[in-house]
Amino acid sequence: MEISRRSVLTTAAGAAALHAVPTTVARAAERTPAADVRTLRAAADYATGKLRTVAPGVTAFPVGTKAEKWVYSQNGDWVGGFWPGTLWMAWLYSGDDTYRTLALDSAKKLAPRQTDTTTHDLGFLFYPSWVTAWRLTGDDTWRTGAVRAADSLIRRYNPGGRFIRAWGALNDPNNAGRVIMDTMMNLDLLAFASEQTGDGKYLGIAAEHAKTAQRVFPRPDGSTPHVYDFDPATGVPIGPGTVQGYSPTSCWARGQAWGIYGFTTIHRRTGDRQFLTTARRLADYALGALTPDHVPVWDFRAPQQPYDVKDASAGAIMACGLLDLSAATGRPEYRVAALRLLTALAKTCLTRNSTRAEAVVARCTRNRPAEDGIEISLPYADYYLLEGILRVLQPQDVDRAIDLSGAK
Repeated sequence: MEISRRSVLTTAAGAAALHAVPTTVARAAERTPAADVRTLRAAADYATGKLRTVAPGVTAFPVGTKAEKWVYSQNGDWVGGFWPGTLWMAWLYSGDDTYRTLALDSAKKLAPRQTDTTTHDLGFLFYPSWVTAWRLTGDDTWRTGAVRAADSLIRRYNPGGRFIRAWGALNDPNNAGRVIMDTMMNLDLLAFASEQTGDGKYLGIAAEHAKTAQRVFPRPDGSTPHVYDFDPATGVPIGPGTVQGYSPTSCWARGQAWGIYGFTTIHRRTGDRQFLTTARRLADYALGALTPDHVPVWDFRAPQQPYDVKDASAGAIMACGLLDLSAATGRPEYRVAALRLLTALAKTCLTRNSTRAEAVVARCTRNRPAEDGIEISLPYADYYLLEGILRVLQPQDVDRAIDLSGAK
C-alpha cells in the first residue's frame, strides 16, 4: 500500500503541487516528546481503525451524531468536505488505499455544489475534499471544480463593506450584511484559485474580507463575537451579534478557534504581518481562557464556564491553528499548547469506551443556544483531530494535502 501511495504523490501534475514543508515545522516534529508521540499515534490508530469499520457503510455526508450514530446530509450541508478530508488524512497516515478510494467517491458527490451561491461555506466544502484530491492525485478535474467553487464564493462579496456575506441567497435581503468569524476558514479556497489561475482577484477579495474582520471582530482583550453586522447597502458597521455563542459580548470557543486558524492562514497566503498579529491576539486570549483539562468549554464567557459543557471540536481546530501559528512566528509556546490540546483530546474525548459509536471524537457541542447537538460527535472534530496529529507526526504529508507553505 505504501508504494502505491507514494506513486500517486509523485505524478507529474501532483509533483508540481508539492512544497517542501517549512524547516521550522519539520524540526519541531523531531522535537516532539516521546510520550506525546505515543499518545497521538495511539489516537490516530484508533481513528483509522474506527474509519476502517464505519466508512464502507457511509453513503452520504455525516453532519453529527444521534445516539452515537451518524446522521447524514445528502448534499453535504456546510460540512460535506470534512468526510472526504478525514478519509484523506487516514490515507496519509496509514497508506491504506481503501481510504483514498472512499475519499474520491465521497468528494465526487459534492460536484453540484460548485455553483452554489447561497452559502459562504464553499471553502469548508471544497478545500479538504477537492483541493486536497487535486494535490494528492494530480487529476485536473478536482482543480477545475475547486476554482469554479471559488468563482461562486466571490459573488458573495460586498465591495461597499468589503466583506463576504455569510448567509442567505444573493437576492435575499435577510442577513445581507451579516459577517461571521467562520468565514475566515473559507478564504483559503480563494487563495488557491488565485495561485492556480494567476488572477489576483480571488486573493484580493480574501485579503479585503480579512482586513474587515480584523478591524471589527477582535476586542481589546483578544476575544471575539461570533457575528458582526453591517448595513448591506452602505457597508457601515452596525455592531456585534451572535447565533452560536452565549451573547454578543461572549466568546464562542469554536469561532475563536476559526479565527486563530484563519488569520494565520491568510497571513501565510499574503505575507501581511498584521494578520499574524491578530492571530496571536486571538490565540493568547483563548489559551488564557482554557481550563486545566485543556478541553475548551463551548463559550469562554458563558456564565457557567469553566464548568459548562465542552466542545472538543473547538480544541481540535485550535490545535491546528496553534501549530501553524508556532511555525509562522517561531514561538514554541504555541506548539506546546497545541500538543497539550491534542493530548487532552486523545486521552479524554475519544469514543473508545463505546462499542456503538461511529465517530472518533466525542464531547462536542454544535449549537448550545438552540439546544442542538449537545455532547455529540461532529465530523469536523474528527477531521481536525487527524489533521492536527499529522501536523505533528507527518508534517510533510499534511503539506502535500493542504499546503503549509508561506506567502505566494
